[in-house]
Amino acid sequence: MQISLENLLEEVSGIETITNPAQVAKLSEDYAHFSPVLVPLLAGKVGDVVVRPSNESEVLRIAQTCVKYKIPLTVRGSGTGNYGQCTPMRGGIILETSRLQAIKWIKAGLACVEAGVKMVTLDKKAQEIGWESRMVPSTFRTATVGGFIAGGSGGIGSVLYGQLRDRGNLRAVRVVTLEDEPRIIELRGDDVQKVNHAYGTNGIITELEVPLATAYGWSEFVVSFTDFMTAARFGQALGNSDGIIKKLISVHAAPSSNYFTALQSYIPKDSHCALVLVAESDREPFLSLVKEFQGEVCYEKNAQEASKGLSLVEFSWNHTTLHARATDDSFTYLQSLFLNDPKLELVQRMHEYFGDEVIMHLEFIRVNGVVIPAAIQLVRFTTGDRLNEIIAYHESQGVFIANPHTYILEDGGMKTVDYAQLNFKRMVDPYGLMNPDKMKAWKS
Repeated sequence: MQISLENLLEEVSGIETITNPAQVAKLSEDYAHFSPVLVPLLAGKVGDVVVRPSNESEVLRIAQTCVKYKIPLTVRGSGTGNYGQCTPMRGGIILETSRLQAIKWIKAGLACVEAGVKMVTLDKKAQEIGWESRMVPSTFRTATVGGFIAGGSGGIGSVLYGQLRDRGNLRAVRVVTLEDEPRIIELRGDDVQKVNHAYGTNGIITELEVPLATAYGWSEFVVSFTDFMTAARFGQALGNSDGIIKKLISVHAAPSSNYFTALQSYIPKDSHCALVLVAESDREPFLSLVKEFQGEVCYEKNAQEASKGLSLVEFSWNHTTLHARATDDSFTYLQSLFLNDPKLELVQRMHEYFGDEVIMHLEFIRVNGVVIPAAIQLVRFTTGDRLNEIIAYHESQGVFIANPHTYILEDGGMKTVDYAQLNFKRMVDPYGLMNPDKMKAWKS
């Protein structure tokens, strides 16, 4: 059944809408331009209208309209993802969650929020009673809680708490379905994995219960080193130092730090460095470790100073790519895991083999109880074929690549069909209207 835009707007009257083509186009994209592979694949993919519901009842009305007229629906948070997660492949309605911003409650260790609440807003509120988010993306100032769960995988804090899909890192979620009679379903326990990191392909997330962590005063340090492998081994040693509480260990091979414009007066040019967040109370043992690895602290802020202005968080994870591309937009990136490399021999092999073409950038995370280096390497892009060769070589040597150059859910980090997510989609989205073409298994 076809419906005109005029009639569609009538169906959702009373709900905020955006029809200006330029605004709709802007709200149809994220940071997929980091990938020269994704740019042509997503070019021209825009929605027809943006809707901004302010409560769950309005979400249900939008869902009912989509089902009635078989209109594709794509959910969007703040658009800070990198893989085109919120780009509508078949037009239709973009449901933007920015007005779903109620913090329902916060108590010791747990918070309940609507999907559009920003990570930074949740943290400020939680810190009033001594708690904070377990992990946040480098885009924490603008990213939403719902968007992080639907499109993210981990971030600052993952060195302590692992990945978002680890049991316990999401407690409950409410979703609106696109069945003939849309309904609200609450998922708890392991059932939350049905929609966790599913790109909004199988339910409109409206509300979440997320665990919190004890809020420490986090001191920020930049430590410079004369060679990369010393910096990397320092990062691994810090990750393994159970008596030192840390939230971020971000290690960068030269010339990465040259692109950190706001830090250039602190970091020696062409040096290798580690960006670190450590509990202020653990400063002394941390500095002892720095001395052991002959590092030089070139930047330090205590917790009070670090709570104001720019944070080192905004030079870590994929913000590193953002800063590099601000200087040279030919840069792209990889996402890698060094799963069984306790002596960093594979890290060293990749670093030495590719040299300046693939600049090493490590983010230490916890996987199955063990701290390991993940990598978000800067890649000097030349051709798609060369990029595929770089990926293939990493994989042939035992490096796991979570491919950031695809918008297909299963082809990125999953590498396999998640049948729980697929079966849930079959139930709650029988017409395949939610973020179509992103879940490969749906079409097979």
